[in-house]
Amino acid sequence: MGQHDLDRSLGLYPTMMISMGAMIGSGIFVLPALGYKKAGPAVILAYVLAALVVLPAALSKAEMATAMPESGGTYLYIDRALGPLFGTIAGVGAWFSLVFKSSFALVGLGAYLLLFAPLSQGAVVYVALALAVLVVALNVSGTKMSGGIQAVIVTLVVAGLLAYVVNAGFAIDAAKYTPFSTDGNRGVITAAAFVFVSYAGVTKIASVAEEVKDPGKNLPRAMLGSMAVMTVLYIAVVGAIIGLSDPNVLKTGGPGGTASLTPMADGAGALLGGAGVLFISVIAVVALTSMANAGVLSSSRFPLAMSRDDLLPPALQTIDSRFKTPRNSVLLTGLMLVLLIAFVPVIELAKLASAFQILVFSIINVSLIAFREADLPAYQPEFTAPGYPFVQLFGFVAGIALLTQMGTVPILGAVAIIFGSALVYFAYGRPRTDRTGAIGTILRARRGEEDDGIASTEPK
Repeated sequence: MGQHDLDRSLGLYPTMMISMGAMIGSGIFVLPALGYKKAGPAVILAYVLAALVVLPAALSKAEMATAMPESGGTYLYIDRALGPLFGTIAGVGAWFSLVFKSSFALVGLGAYLLLFAPLSQGAVVYVALALAVLVVALNVSGTKMSGGIQAVIVTLVVAGLLAYVVNAGFAIDAAKYTPFSTDGNRGVITAAAFVFVSYAGVTKIASVAEEVKDPGKNLPRAMLGSMAVMTVLYIAVVGAIIGLSDPNVLKTGGPGGTASLTPMADGAGALLGGAGVLFISVIAVVALTSMANAGVLSSSRFPLAMSRDDLLPPALQTIDSRFKTPRNSVLLTGLMLVLLIAFVPVIELAKLASAFQILVFSIINVSLIAFREADLPAYQPEFTAPGYPFVQLFGFVAGIALLTQMGTVPILGAVAIIFGSALVYFAYGRPRTDRTGAIGTILRARRGEEDDGIASTEPK
């Protein structure tokens, strides 16, 4: 794989912190109450189930990242495995989903801001826009700076969350875990589909693989290590929230009687009163800003990689001569982020992004199978995903099963993204590329045709 001009400045710790930063956000500060409304205290099991469904994709992506340590992540792997049509769908869709998640984080922090700042709802939007501009500036000015700030922020947030859990251990009410499940197995599965997006950030770091030192070792360690830490942290924090909070507040404490949008603060209020609410609200604002930063850092690499492969205009592959960052790609991502914050009701449409994330994670498992079966000479990963192909087959089937629990509108939204991405490919990309991916190598081999194993998967 060719090398480009990006700066390989991210070591293991900042790499892992970027991955964790992409997960420390709505999954802890907003989604627990939404999951609680669907499953009761059994939402704890929903987080475990979601982690099990994500794990095969994380293992698959870790292997492919060490074979192709370049910018692009999800797009790159699916494109090289299944061809540019599927690559375009994955690239545009994953970019859209991650930008949407970042905008959701910045707007979502408004609920916490209102707990300690005398702001109107309109003012909260302006604060979110200002933070969006700051995040974009950080990402333009350098990956090392952005990654270093991310590492500091995530470290402080994790320390705050651990303090929350430890103190909660002395004050939780065991009676609040009974009945444990309020809607049986179906409730747990449905809740798992909604909290699935909590783990979606675990593989974001693969999209900046080209900027990671020693990617063959650091990428798998960062991805799998951050997922292990976050799974334990999710279980502990959600368990603490349930044991501290009033069940009725969790279910109906939000606007219009919806589930609470500030479940961490609800628990902190019961634990430490007003001081606890202030402490957790500050942490929530910092964490959600960190999540948006990780989202922009990762999502901006999708247009960069697609431009290199002639699927998007060449201007998007411009590398800033001073900061060594993909300036135009970051600015495009930042523009979309600002527009979403300013004009789109993010909380509802975030479900659409979640549905597509589940679909993309399922396809990632198929991509690994395609690479393994094609046996390409150029595919030489330093990390090998265990349990092949059973782990990948489980990840695909389980992901599709969760997708069916998202409801009609999110599924239709995912279909719309697929058709829109396909239109981009046929209108711009197809006339400029003739790659077929690893799957093309497999099909030619079955027809008895010769294939060099490289030309069919690499861009011209």
